Amino acid sequence: MSTLTLLPRPFDTDRWVRDFFSPAAAGHGHTPTTSGFTPVAEISKDGDDAVIRLDLPGIDAGKDVTVELDSGRLVISGERRDEHAGTATEAGRTVREVRYGAFRRSFTVPAHVTGDVVSASYDAGVLTVRVTGVYAGTQPQRIAIST
Repeated sequence: MSTLTLLPRPFDTDRWVRDFFSPAAAGHGHTPTTSGFTPVAEISKDGDDAVIRLDLPGIDAGKDVTVELDSGRLVISGERRDEHAGTATEAGRTVREVRYGAFRRSFTVPAHVTGDVVSASYDAGVLTVRVTGVYAGTQPQRIAIST
């Protein structure tokens, strides 16, 4: 028998799904930090490089985004500013589906990664961070068993 629970406040289904199925929940080495909003990320392997893409439309990346390497963590942080805050609409009401505020995403990188192998670019609302050679030499090596 199934039970349906009515919640006293609106349930944020998108956030629940994002948190439940996030790579951090599965222990994949990177954790989103929730705040004003959490930009979605796509992490892919391109040869020996790791490529991280974050959707950041409407952000001045040169002014409002920081990419840092700190103690084995690649940290991308910034803020989406609400340029329309305080402006009244004709009807006096506003419907918002865009989230504003500070964000911070953190990704674990191998110990051999230094700042000189990390590059970042911003184009058409997408921040692309490339970590060169992060997968170099990561092929499993078979160890002989002596008997």
